[in-house]
Amino acid sequence: MVVELAEAAVEHYALNYSRHAPAHLFDEVHSSRALLAEALGSPADDGTGRDLRRAAGWMSGLLGNLAFHLADHSGARAHLAVAASLGEHTGDARLVAWALGAQSMLARSRRRLDAALSYAQAGAERAPSPIVRAQLLGWAVLPSLAMLGRLSEAERALGEAASLMDAAEEEPGRFGFDAAELALHEAEAWLALGRTDRAVIRAEASVAACVPYTPGWAAATLTLARAEALGQPGDSAARALDVLECIPAARLRSTSRDRLKVLVGALGDADIATVRDLHERARTLPPPIDIHGRSTA
Repeated sequence: MVVELAEAAVEHYALNYSRHAPAHLFDEVHSSRALLAEALGSPADDGTGRDLRRAAGWMSGLLGNLAFHLADHSGARAHLAVAASLGEHTGDARLVAWALGAQSMLARSRRRLDAALSYAQAGAERAPSPIVRAQLLGWAVLPSLAMLGRLSEAERALGEAASLMDAAEEEPGRFGFDAAELALHEAEAWLALGRTDRAVIRAEASVAACVPYTPGWAAATLTLARAEALGQPGDSAARALDVLECIPAARLRSTSRDRLKVLVGALGDADIATVRDLHERARTLPPPIDIHGRSTA
């Protein structure tokens, strides 16, 4: 019964990840994982003990991702390391691959690009199915190569990811992968490689495939705005203002805040009403909430 409850909790949190403010969900998942502490006293080689450790590993993955979205990078590293370790000990290749992909994402955010690529490639090698390999290629390998400026290798990774996605069934939730997310990573890769024309096309595709006003929609919209910043600054700023109007500050992930900061810098001091409005909205944006639910101001 404990195993079934733990697995149901993991599924619930993964499928509803984007519906909750990160700080609130972090507390819930952290409490749920703490409830497994006593049950984890079962022998590791016992079937029940192994299943509980696997569930704890996926919860650790969720905590790592939530910490990342709350800009707690040291906490994210710790939780993701636990997730990868529990994946190894329980023989869950998908958990290991996903945790390595998340560690690559974290390393990229810290500009540790060689480490990011190493994590990404290791995750892709451990992928147990085509959809998981597509995820690791699109989410981790492609952006790492793009940020390193390795165009031909990035194009090969993208080609394989797209081919795998065409033949696979999309999977929902935090641990799943879909065409909208692949298009987002592709758009950001083209931006890193200086191909704003291609970035616009793929960002538009991602926006169109997202459910409006979700975190994925916000990420895709801000990426599209970034791609349009030089050629259409007024429209670019208007898109970002729409995100700030539709997404409450408490639900705005640190990744979207980072995209917004880059966009504001790219727009500069253009004498356009929407650009001026965006500068003001960004300046007065309430500070993010940390993993304890407190303002970081």
